[in-house]
This record gives sequence, C-alpha cells and structure tokens, in this order.
Amino acid sequence: MTARKRIFIVAGEHSGDFLGAALMRSLRSELEHPAIYAGVGGSSMELEGLHSLFPLRDVAVMGLTAIISRLPTLIKRVFQTVNAAIKFAPDIVVVIDSPEFTHPIARRIRRKLPDVPIIDYVSPSVWAWRPWRAKRMKSYVDHILALLPFEPEAHKRLCGPVCTYVGHPLVEKNDFIKQCSSKSLQTRLSIADEAVKLVVLPGSRPNEVKRLMAPFGEAIEMLRQRHEKLEILIPVMPTVEALIRELSSSWSVTPHLLRGESDKYAAFNLANAAFAASGTVTLELGLTKVPMVVAYIMGKPEYSLRRMVRVQSIVLANLVLGENVFPEFLQENCTTDNLVAAMDELLHETPALSAQQQGLNLVEKKILLEGTTPSREAAKVVVSYLKTTTSA
Repeated sequence: MTARKRIFIVAGEHSGDFLGAALMRSLRSELEHPAIYAGVGGSSMELEGLHSLFPLRDVAVMGLTAIISRLPTLIKRVFQTVNAAIKFAPDIVVVIDSPEFTHPIARRIRRKLPDVPIIDYVSPSVWAWRPWRAKRMKSYVDHILALLPFEPEAHKRLCGPVCTYVGHPLVEKNDFIKQCSSKSLQTRLSIADEAVKLVVLPGSRPNEVKRLMAPFGEAIEMLRQRHEKLEILIPVMPTVEALIRELSSSWSVTPHLLRGESDKYAAFNLANAAFAASGTVTLELGLTKVPMVVAYIMGKPEYSLRRMVRVQSIVLANLVLGENVFPEFLQENCTTDNLVAAMDELLHETPALSAQQQGLNLVEKKILLEGTTPSREAAKVVVSYLKTTTSA
C-alpha cells in the first residue's frame, strides 16, 4: 500500500465522532502513508484531519419524534453526503453508528460505487429488535465492527454481514477511569465516610432527564427517611445541567452536580450504588463495580415500537453477562416503591448485593481486550480491506 488511501468516513453523532477520531489515530500507525479523509464528523475527527461536509449538529438527533421533526434536513444531508462520496472516489467507506442517518448513505453509495468496501462501525441492535435488518444489511455492508462480545454470533444467526468484535470504546478509558480519585472528590465535597453515597444518572438528553428525575427524586426522598446521612452525586452534561438543577431543587437532599469526566468517574469510584438510566452508563458502572438499579421511561412513539424488542433485557451490562443481574424498571414499572425496594437490597448485605458484586467482577473480563485496543482492532479490519483496493 504505497499510495495514500482515500477514506470516506461518516459519523452521525458525538459518540461516533469519538470512535471515528480514535480509529483515525490508529490508522495513522497502521498505514504506510497518511490517509486522505473526507466525510462527516465532529470536532474530534476534525482534529485528526477530517474537514466535515457540515456541522455534526445538523444530523445528531435521537428518538423517533426528533428524527421526524428534522426529516427534511436529514434527507438533504444524506444526499449531500452521497454526492460528496461519489466525487471523492474513496478506496473504502466507513460509517459509524447512527443507522437512521448512515445506512441510507451506505445503501446509496453501494448502488453508485458497487466495488468500494463499506465498513459499519457499531452494530445496530438487530439482536434486540427488527432482526430482519441483519440480512438486509448484507447487501450494502461488507463488514461490521461490533462493540459487544455477543454480536458476531447474533449476526451469524441472523444471516447478517461478517462481524468482528473489536471491543467497547470504554476499554480505552479504563486506566483513566481507575485513576480518578474518589478520595480527592470526597474531601472536596466534605462527604463523611459513613454516609450512603448514591450516584444518580438520569440520562444525557432532556427528554430522558424529564422522565426519570421525578421517580428518582421520589425514591431518594423515601431513602432519606431510612438513611440519616445520604449524599447524592449527579454527573451532568452541559446540555442538561440547568434542567437537572431545576428538577432537583425541591429535593430534601441537595445533590452534588459534577462536571467533567474526572469527577464523573471519581463519583463512580466513591459510590455505594447508583440509580441509572439504561444505556452505555451501565457498562461504565460495571467497569467501576458500582451496584445499580436501572430504569427507563420512553416516549409513546418509541415505546410502541420498543414493545417489539426480542431480548431479555435492555441493560447492556446484563446483555454482556448473559443474565439479568441488574434490576431494570421500565415504563409503568418505574415506580417509587420498586426503585426503593431494589436499592434497599443494595445498601445492605443481601443475596441481591452479592449477586451484583459477582456480576460486576465479570463485566470487565467480558469486555476488556488483552494487549490491544478497540480502535487498533477496528483499524486492522479497515486496513485488510484497503489492501484489496487500488487508489484512484
């Protein structure tokens, strides 16, 4: 591979921007010459050499209602991206997560450039719902880079594309996570050793926060009656900090709102247990060995579709373990009584706490990779396809 390779790379949201940037860094060490990039990404990918076709915020939308409201813009950006890809004449195309945006692009590129390999970094959750997507993807995706260890077998079972487990991006943060000092945070916040320390994680999107802060708050009020010294720590994203501050203002326990990843992981390392929205954060709690009670409340459009889910849990930590170790309360089951009863079991020496501790010890083993990183493994797959292409 003596010529500079032309890589068209498309991310659809900020988590994809992080993955794309890490992949670009790893490709720099795997390729003989620096690649030439074009496509769509955010600030992290731009630092690695991508000039994005348009701002990532134009397409970084989540949830059915948000997608419908932004549909004209999304459609316009899909066609703009496809046209740019054709003009760029890439050696390979990498689409990252956000299937509602990236897959229409991949399908159209395949029709226009049938000989160009297409890699999909992050598998859609075909193992959970709409399983027919796996077989359909085979017509426009050559290889899937999976973040979860059970996904290659799921795609094989569902007749999907070739799928390789490259590891979850949290793996690359593991050393940093463990170095975040709980003692320093505890001293700064004047938290007593004997206090019950709860991390509360209502989500990173306004709608998630609005739906979960009420049941979490009511559960905390009840727990406050049982534990005289109760400390609440809430890591916040800038986009929802004001909302969380407003919704927690009436709580009898004033929470500590924490900004930045260092304080977030220091809080995890300090916590006795956590209330958490379902999502990647359950894997973060798994890596830091924090017992958890998980909840989620969807909007009506999403819930009507999610009732078709064909998986035993929506908690990623449970799916990685292959059993429902961590309790989850969804929709009408997300009640004060259920949340308090489940949390009470984690704040005392109970069989439920022992079961979670055993499960937490396995999460890290399930997702960590020996002697490598997810971005490096992903780069190896991309390079293997580049070796079969010839630069224009």
